[in-house]
Amino acid sequence: MAQGNVEYLATLEMALVGYQVEKERIESRIREIQSQLKGKPAVAPAKKAPSVKRALSAAARRRISRAQKKRWAEHHKRLAQGAK
Repeated sequence: MAQGNVEYLATLEMALVGYQVEKERIESRIREIQSQLKGKPAVAPAKKAPSVKRALSAAARRRISRAQKKRWAEHHKRLAQGAK
């Protein structure tokens, strides 16, 4: 997969997370206004149970580290080539 495509997908994922947070904030405000119109106090939706944090093995952390270092090396190499 091309590096530009990976960066584009990462940007889309970050945008999606931002929009989901904004959507939840707006929906919460809508519920508050609706409850005020009905004369009832706002009821917060039930909170999700906290997710369980997954543990990574040392080998997995090492693999991830090496892959990220490789990506950064390619990125810096591309920047150096573009500057010439």
